[in-house]
Amino acid sequence: MSEQPTSAPDPAREALRALRVEVGKAVVGQDAAVTGLVIALLCRGHVLLEGVPGVAKTLLVRTLSAALSLQTKRVQFTPDLMPGDVTGSLVYDARSGQFSFREGPVFTNLLLADEINRTPPKTQAALLEAMEERQVTVDGDPRLLPDPFFVLATQNPIELEGTYPLPEAQLDRFLFKLDVGRNPVAVLERIVKEREIGVEPDLAPVLEREELLALMRTARRVFLPDVVANYIARLVDATHAGRSTAAGGVRYGASPRAALALAAAARARALLASRLNASFEDVGALARHVLGHRIILEHHARLDGRTTADVVDDLLVEVPMHDRALHLSPTSPA
Repeated sequence: MSEQPTSAPDPAREALRALRVEVGKAVVGQDAAVTGLVIALLCRGHVLLEGVPGVAKTLLVRTLSAALSLQTKRVQFTPDLMPGDVTGSLVYDARSGQFSFREGPVFTNLLLADEINRTPPKTQAALLEAMEERQVTVDGDPRLLPDPFFVLATQNPIELEGTYPLPEAQLDRFLFKLDVGRNPVAVLERIVKEREIGVEPDLAPVLEREELLALMRTARRVFLPDVVANYIARLVDATHAGRSTAAGGVRYGASPRAALALAAAARARALLASRLNASFEDVGALARHVLGHRIILEHHARLDGRTTADVVDDLLVEVPMHDRALHLSPTSPA
């Protein structure tokens, strides 16, 4: 059970609202994605952004980094990218006659992994240790990454040629998978009027590193009621075949890491709303983003047009918020 914050998180909400407003100056019409990124930051979580070209995936990440006083680096993933190009490698110094470690771009606070599905699995796997343990091991020596450390990755869902789908083990490392969709006509009109190709608004940092770290600590102290924790556990359990009707056609369900991610995200969403307690609503609002990319469907289910988003939506209907079994006495009839 979480320790409750000692004071209301209104100052935290104002700081986070300022961050969203600043990002919104450059990224128009993607409020849900912006909110998802802010929640992920509070959870120390990594995010996979998926969308067709031109919907501002890369701009969204660049803008977020500009609004934060954090070190940011970008890697354009390509088929010829090697693991050492990401993590760093040992370089021989002819003058000293010794090898020295040259840090790769992963040694930063915010790493933009652009088009992460365009590089082979061997290079994709170079991020696994970094994303989970916040360190990389080179020549047997572990090297800690800066704190905080986030991977914000993008991928294009419509191009299949020359791409390498992320393995399930790596997908599980992402807190969220956020779909960056197309804009409605009203938003497109606003973009046409307010934006110009190659020209981006001037953004000012609104959060310092220490302020962000303090907000992360506050998010971890948001109270998670036992009934909500139980709901998360039952929801994740129900993603597995045989555990619910909604999981028909599912080959593999979500892992315990998904339950931890959903709990952390619910706390962060409550903080954004200036609440001291995470709620059922927080869990339901974030379940698709947390669970969808962690569920693997059988081939026949995919052929029938079923998606993991459908599974999660059906689970939210099927799994009751309150566990009836908890309210039955030992002698009560089932």
